[in-house]
Amino acid sequence: MPPSSSGPASSGRSALARRLTAAVAGSEQLAAPAMVVDLEAFDANADDLARRAAGKPLRLASKSVRVPALIERALRHPGFTGVLAFTLREALWLHEQGLSDDLVVAYPTVDRPALTQLVASPAAAAAITLMIDDLAHLDVVDSVRHSLAVPVRVAIDVDAGLRIGGQHVGPKRSPLYDPAAVRDLARRVVDRRGFRLVGVMTYEGQVAGLPDMVPTQRAKSLVVRGLKQASQSQLEARRQQVSDALTGVVELEFWNAGGSGSVESTAADPVVTEVAAGSGLLVPTLFDHYRSFEPRPAAFFALPVTRRPGPGIATVHGGGLVASGPAGRDRLPTPWLPEGLHLTALEGAGEVQTPLTGPAAARLAIGDLVWFRHAKSGEPFEHTNDVHLLEGDAFVDRVSTYRGHGLTF
Repeated sequence: MPPSSSGPASSGRSALARRLTAAVAGSEQLAAPAMVVDLEAFDANADDLARRAAGKPLRLASKSVRVPALIERALRHPGFTGVLAFTLREALWLHEQGLSDDLVVAYPTVDRPALTQLVASPAAAAAITLMIDDLAHLDVVDSVRHSLAVPVRVAIDVDAGLRIGGQHVGPKRSPLYDPAAVRDLARRVVDRRGFRLVGVMTYEGQVAGLPDMVPTQRAKSLVVRGLKQASQSQLEARRQQVSDALTGVVELEFWNAGGSGSVESTAADPVVTEVAAGSGLLVPTLFDHYRSFEPRPAAFFALPVTRRPGPGIATVHGGGLVASGPAGRDRLPTPWLPEGLHLTALEGAGEVQTPLTGPAAARLAIGDLVWFRHAKSGEPFEHTNDVHLLEGDAFVDRVSTYRGHGLTF
């Protein structure tokens, strides 16, 4: 069974339950799945991320938020500046809405209609930076434009994985690893008309995205901590080598790196000028067990009990909001409130129904709400048009997700 009652903020869970109960009682009827963000936790997490960054700017990873009002709220916090978008279409929309004029697209794009829109707008092209790791990405841009009058800003994505014992540990992203290869691509970009090389990205997912203090996986956590330390040491040296290789080739505006799980170590690297962060604002369950920060969950979704199929079992409607990544129990949603609920091994989290067992199941009646946490940040908001914002013991606003704006990025 996936974990249910284990996790962060045990002392505050009862208070959260009281606040949610009061908010539901004082609000209009909620439609399931009812998504809620606790603004007090969200703001506290934003402040903590800024503290951990120790003065280096935080670039908001919008993939982990996907709610324009919350993106805007995060960008108002001291320490946050600019957006790390996950598609060019998203970056174009955020720019059109006036949410940011400093957007970096985190992944290479071959979306020709979006690129056509970009090169047709000097304002958008001046605000948005594309990610590349191959000259073929520039060829796609050139294929949609008839003039070089609007220069396109680009950044180079450099592999930040750990190489140990002939193995590569980390996200399978850029083919660029050696400083000489990065320098060669940089020279080609600088020499190519119609483009401006302005940045570098090195995302160390094997450090930022892996929990390293899981109570039920002590041996694995010890191995993960060792891999993180080795990766940080190797990467700091290689970042400096890449930076040295680029000296005299280009003067960069930014060097982006890190994520919510590695803010301190990434910010400490003198080569890095800004740190990406997003999941640390909402704190999904995959971010529960990090030594580097104390999680404060801020995002929840509620499902109603619709059946009592037997003693000690309560079944809620829906629930199959499974996170992306390698299939496993840690990708399933976690029943959070009331405490003492578990998914069943046979059915897990189902698209149309999810049976729950555990001590609290016997006390649930048809119509009661069960609150869940998602495994990854941002992804549950693809399943709803709006999010209720909790402040104190009341819902103070209901805001649209990307989907609620009719957008699917």
